[in-house]
Amino acid sequence: MHFTVKSTLTVLAAATLLMACGKKEDAAPAAAPASAPTPANGSIVKIGHVGPISGAIAHLGKDNENGARLAIEELNTAGVMIDGKKVTLELMTEDDAADPKQGTAVAQKLVDAKVSGVVGHLNSGTTIPASKLYSDAGIPQVSPSATNPKYTRQGFKTAFRMVADDTQLGGTLGRYAVGTLKGKAIAVIDDRTAYGQGVAEEFAKAVEAAGGKLVAKEFTTDKATDFNAILTTIKGTKPDVVFFGGMDAVAGPMLKQMKALGVKAKFMGGDGICSTELVKLGGDAIADDQVYCAEAGGVEGEDKAGMDEFKAKFKAKFGTDVQVYAPYVYDAVKVMVAAMVKANSSDPVKYLPVLAATTDYKGVTGPISFDEKGDIKNGALTLKTVRAGKLETLAVIR
Repeated sequence: MHFTVKSTLTVLAAATLLMACGKKEDAAPAAAPASAPTPANGSIVKIGHVGPISGAIAHLGKDNENGARLAIEELNTAGVMIDGKKVTLELMTEDDAADPKQGTAVAQKLVDAKVSGVVGHLNSGTTIPASKLYSDAGIPQVSPSATNPKYTRQGFKTAFRMVADDTQLGGTLGRYAVGTLKGKAIAVIDDRTAYGQGVAEEFAKAVEAAGGKLVAKEFTTDKATDFNAILTTIKGTKPDVVFFGGMDAVAGPMLKQMKALGVKAKFMGGDGICSTELVKLGGDAIADDQVYCAEAGGVEGEDKAGMDEFKAKFKAKFGTDVQVYAPYVYDAVKVMVAAMVKANSSDPVKYLPVLAATTDYKGVTGPISFDEKGDIKNGALTLKTVRAGKLETLAVIR
């Protein structure tokens, strides 16, 4: 999914979400190619994209897919030359429904299709198990939003991440809850997914390290709709802050039930809730400066102009605002293709070392470089709140 003060735990086997969460499908849908006409003397380079295109967080998956489509369209229009030959980029997009089992099924489908690279998955719970398949096949994988630290700590040379991880995200939010929001009694809820549980644990550790008191630890699921029992228990602890590790599809209804029960605490979460959709789902249950979230990523200063231009292009193309991570998908595609061009090859064996050695690529999300694990260097976090029914940026932290 799925923070700059702005995509997590042990990978849950078949039914969890991550980073960052949708409904399980019986079978993966057919890939939908998005490409320009093939040059008469050229060749096709296939790039895969995976995210939850169906289920409760399909709005986030579609947002990511559209970021990839925009990048592919622009590159094909400009013309991509690899080893002196013009190529056509073809996007193969697959739906993992935020389900780990389906995630590995579509990952194998892309491996069998011999894609040159994969941008995805969105959630940590699908990204992590799929990463083993891509690693075994030697196919580079760039996740735009999976924040569980485990993803890039498995020793896979093919795994790359475009955003800061949960150690930074949860830690920053925990310190903010105690230091800035002055939370003395803090309750934590997670959705038992790789993303939700992981970011909640990092948050809790930071709260205690900062001198805060955890008065309740509860859990739900990524598909739950009734939270009255756990919220009633939490209300009895009189919390100043309630942290939720999970996604916006669950957080919105949770906020409404908090209001109905009279729980007057601040509400915090990671990038999984840091979306325009949360504002719609929460509606009038969200008071000004009640919700605080962190998005794993962010730009400031001179980089902001590039991001603003991207958002304008995105809205003109798709008729909707960016949810969260479309810019990171867009940059991931372009960084991957830039490595192919520089390596004079779309063969993963040849361009993977070039991708790993990327240094300060200028993207709409800022300069892009990867460390030895495949993590983004100097990753940013964007801290946001909701005011007057809109998400507002409070600060960008690195």
